[in-house]
Amino acid sequence: MRIDLNADVGESFGAFTIGEDAAVMPSITSASVAAGFHAGDPSVLRRTIRLAKSHGVAVGAHPGFPDLVGFGRRALQVTPAEAEDFVLYQVAAVAGVAAAEGVRLQHVKPHGALFNVAMRNAALAAAIARAVAAFDRSLILFGLPRSELLRAGQDAGLRVAAEVFADRAYEPDGSLRSRTHADAVIHEQATVISRAVRMVSEHVVEAHDGTTVALDTDTICIHGDTPGAAALAASLRAGLEAAGIEIMPIGARSG
Repeated sequence: MRIDLNADVGESFGAFTIGEDAAVMPSITSASVAAGFHAGDPSVLRRTIRLAKSHGVAVGAHPGFPDLVGFGRRALQVTPAEAEDFVLYQVAAVAGVAAAEGVRLQHVKPHGALFNVAMRNAALAAAIARAVAAFDRSLILFGLPRSELLRAGQDAGLRVAAEVFADRAYEPDGSLRSRTHADAVIHEQATVISRAVRMVSEHVVEAHDGTTVALDTDTICIHGDTPGAAALAASLRAGLEAAGIEIMPIGARSG
């Protein structure tokens, strides 16, 4: 069994530090780097890519809604054309800085509300997929299992990866439980590790209501801005490896 372990990083901005990027990086295999629309800035972007490169971590773009105030977690009303353009802009920014550092982009993972809305909104999902394909058809598009986003990526000729979240609660339909609920984020390390192992080995997760949800599992996300993210990432990697699961970048797998 193999799995990619990724984290959302590069979300600091100016004088404000968000996340534990330096401490998380040794434990992950892929990094989704903010492009400046929901978080991050040009200097943070370049510094984060250099950090990932120094640890041998694959780099991806993490585009979001243009919403610094809301950290990209508010669903903005945009047209498909607008979404396609701002996703393309952000992917190009991350890829350009990565190229300057001698790094080739591996994947694209939409952030926050853009990611969640595209689970069900076919028009938005198609716009995101068009933007990625227009830039580079070799990029891997991350999305929730069985989502409109993954369908759109496949329709656009992209390789897609089903992303799961060991530290997030799920709804019975396979969507992530809204952060407006107190139980949306799981903090107990032992629970996170056991859920992750089951996701990889059995391809299921227990929803917040106790029902079992089937899901494909290609990559597991750790949120870099979650308190204790570094310790969680290290424990999660150790727990997966102890269960006989190999940790490797999604781009290093054959498909």
